[in-house]
Amino acid sequence: MDQGIKDKIQTLLDQHRIMTVATLRPDGWPQATTVGYVNDGLTLYFLCGLDSQKAANLARDDRLSLTIDHDAPQVMEITGLSMAARAQPVEDRAEAEKVLRMLPMKYPPQTSMPGPMPTPDQVRIFRVMPTVISVLDYSKGFGHTDLVTC
Repeated sequence: MDQGIKDKIQTLLDQHRIMTVATLRPDGWPQATTVGYVNDGLTLYFLCGLDSQKAANLARDDRLSLTIDHDAPQVMEITGLSMAARAQPVEDRAEAEKVLRMLPMKYPPQTSMPGPMPTPDQVRIFRVMPTVISVLDYSKGFGHTDLVTC
């Protein structure tokens, strides 16, 4: 992967904390859901409820697609990325605890929280490994994308 595009991907991942993930329901319909995430390099992590539809979908089929972007005031300032990826449950407790420590650091100090961060036993944590990344950058031209295979 070209270092320039890798830096662009890393910057986009570091600047954001919300993504939309699409998984496949049992009937074949895609299900898109907004989740918070943290990243360690190009590896992303998100968590969900133990019995959530996302967790059930990924237990059947680990493929997911995701988007990360934000609203831009000028059309030609639109940037973002999408990925085709595989999501695996994090089963190593040390890795899970690391992810749960990383999540609050992605946000500014909070004025109030409904309770403490969940423990690894209370949530399902997924590790997302990209296979294809599409980087959207309108500053290079309307609808310009760079496609990267990982």
